Amino acid sequence: MFKDSLTLGGRSIREALRTPDSLVPSIFIPVFFLVVNVGQTARIFPAGETGFLKGQNYAAFQLPASLLLSASFGAAALYLVEEIEGGYFDKLRATPIARMSIVIGRLWAEFVKTGVLAAAMLLISLPFGIRIESGPLGFLLLLVVVSLWGVVFSGFMQLVALKTRSAAATQGASMVFFPLLFVTPNFVPRNLLTRPMEIAASINPVTYVMEATRSLILDGFDATALGRGFAVIAVTMALMLALSVRMINNYD
Repeated sequence: MFKDSLTLGGRSIREALRTPDSLVPSIFIPVFFLVVNVGQTARIFPAGETGFLKGQNYAAFQLPASLLLSASFGAAALYLVEEIEGGYFDKLRATPIARMSIVIGRLWAEFVKTGVLAAAMLLISLPFGIRIESGPLGFLLLLVVVSLWGVVFSGFMQLVALKTRSAAATQGASMVFFPLLFVTPNFVPRNLLTRPMEIAASINPVTYVMEATRSLILDGFDATALGRGFAVIAVTMALMLALSVRMINNYD
């Protein structure tokens, strides 16, 4: 299954390279939100007077939200729907390969693609005066966290694609990330949220992934924040893979 997944993943990467315009929203929209959010609120939180910024500017605090947004477009699921609607998915199922490799192949390709987009986002953010407190190792770890989140999100979107076999339904389901993103400590830390919002953010798994990425930018290596972030990714990924196995085995 591993070899088949690599082969299909390589095909997915070539597919994305043939349609580079499909990657534009994954960069443009997150950068747009970063510029707008910082432009609207940066003066409210001056770098030298705001404790939770740890001496950096407000763009450093906002960057994790933009990184997670760039990882949450679910393009792999839309390509999968195209294969289902065009009949190519059934041809793949008829070949002597593990069915799960069809799903896994796109997921590892999504990991690579998300890592490249996240690196581009970080380079674009440098003119904002952002620095990665955890250094080069933290930079790489930041790419890993964001890329793994991209895999989890794309995996759940692929479940929707397999269940509905509809591009419209899959595209609509991808919008679920936006309320999840905004029910997080997006603009201020959790301890500054109102009590109802703090409770909502605390039960939102995206919060802990965001706080893990933010810790690498602002704090260095915060074992607690990173541990929680990776724990959320591990649990959601295990759930996604278990559901994927069941879905692909029962696919009619």
